Amino acid sequence: MAHDTTVLVLGGGSTGCGIARDLAIRGVDVTLVERGNLTGGTTGRMHGLLHSGGRYAVSDQASATECIEENEILRDIASHCVEETGGLFVQQPEDSDEYFREKLAGCRDCGIPATVLSGREAREIEPYLAEDVARAIQVPDGAVDPFRLCVANALDAERHGARVETHAEVIDLLREGDDIYGVEVRHDSGPGKRTHATPGTTEEITAEYVVNATGAWAGRIGAMADLDIAVRPSKGVMTIMNVRQVDTVINRCRPKGDADIIVPHETTAILGTTDEEVDDPDDYPEEQWEVDQMIDTLAELVPIIEDARTIRSFWGVRPLYEPPGTGTQDPTDITRDFFLLDHDERDGVGGMSSIVGGKFTTYRAMAEEIADHVCAKLGVDARCVTAEEPLPGSEDIAVLEEGMDSFGLRSPIARRSKQRLGSRAPDVLEPAEDEANPVICQCEGVTRAEIQDAVEQSGSDLNAVRIRTRASMGNCQGGFCCQNMANELHPRYDEQTVRDALDELFQERWKGQRHALWGEQLSQAMLNYALHATTMNRDNDPANAPAQVDYAQFDGGA
Repeated sequence: MAHDTTVLVLGGGSTGCGIARDLAIRGVDVTLVERGNLTGGTTGRMHGLLHSGGRYAVSDQASATECIEENEILRDIASHCVEETGGLFVQQPEDSDEYFREKLAGCRDCGIPATVLSGREAREIEPYLAEDVARAIQVPDGAVDPFRLCVANALDAERHGARVETHAEVIDLLREGDDIYGVEVRHDSGPGKRTHATPGTTEEITAEYVVNATGAWAGRIGAMADLDIAVRPSKGVMTIMNVRQVDTVINRCRPKGDADIIVPHETTAILGTTDEEVDDPDDYPEEQWEVDQMIDTLAELVPIIEDARTIRSFWGVRPLYEPPGTGTQDPTDITRDFFLLDHDERDGVGGMSSIVGGKFTTYRAMAEEIADHVCAKLGVDARCVTAEEPLPGSEDIAVLEEGMDSFGLRSPIARRSKQRLGSRAPDVLEPAEDEANPVICQCEGVTRAEIQDAVEQSGSDLNAVRIRTRASMGNCQGGFCCQNMANELHPRYDEQTVRDALDELFQERWKGQRHALWGEQLSQAMLNYALHATTMNRDNDPANAPAQVDYAQFDGGA
């Protein structure tokens, strides 16, 4: 039978986008569907750590080795998404000397560069470290922008002919006998770019092969075809601070535990995390005590955190998978390795494989393994080149480094724009030289040219614009820039579409602030509310609604 696409990838996170890119580069006809925005699941809810592998060097050396290998690859192919911060595993007086030695030996066994520093040397690198830090192990951790990286993979997939369909939720797998041949999706009616189908409608998409790359939701997808995929979702909380208290990834050097890492990320620092198994990846409690624990515990490592301002918190769900029969009770003991499940071999149901487990840092390796598997199934003779071919924006880092003072602009704003865009900077910023290019988001330094570039990619969906540019993700959490972003949609979109997009962005920005409403952040939230309620009546107060005057009464002198 004829199919709509050769390979259908389910899930628009880092792994799904990486698979679509890999297959598209090999010349395979690919369609990717994602129920929300790209990065809408686990990818958009992680702490941004580019693992050196040091965190797993004792407990899971296979994962540690994969991490350092992919760490080095991503620094090359995604340089505009990576900040080479370095990392420290710090030891405090109550932390085990034996474990410190095990960590150091494990790093060296896994090929992870590791250097021992004294407490004084560690504080020379990070002056705000606690005075009682005795020593540290220095490793090549980094910080990575998961939104930028994921979008870059999707853009490159599209460049090579892939169809990437967001806001398309899988509501059923199409199965005939022992063969899966596609999915039925429901297209969302929210704001945003809809190029392939009418919002509010359903569509059947048929394919020669289906790849389930939905992470923590893989079990839910499998159940649509009576397949048991025993993913064990584990939630973790991350808390975002108002400034970068550190410029290096700080890890606590102890076996395992909650609240043991601080990751510098763009203009902020992200505190993490917890590890608690949940039943439903969409429905789990978000508790205030988790945020309090994060701040209190990590203030032991970096004391100034205790008095810093928290701007928002968010929870993510890890897609942990353990082969049947292992019987691990504690989710922190479950391997962070990934697994390819061929449902023909495992379940006698052809036409689909699932990729489960793994980590963000190893997304490319996961994509390569399943792309190799799919190509073997389809008889496609083409090798993987994603470890060699840079992503859009990282094609030539020399262009970025040499051009940081180009366009006659030497401001920090221009520098940050070029860092975000990488080698795409000339294409986006040069056309703006001859016209006004004001700053739309002051906190993150995002200009009109970047907003318009993102609108070209994502349409009127301002949350999709946000993940491409970081606009509204700074200290004010959109208080001063949401309306500016919405204004950039006019006159391309009508008033109602713009208002709907603005409301959707407001709601997304508000969600993460609910657990940070004390002190200065409460004042910031109240200021945001007052600005939006009084200047635009966004609280829909009927007292502020335009008066409905019956002008007919004035006709004829009545």
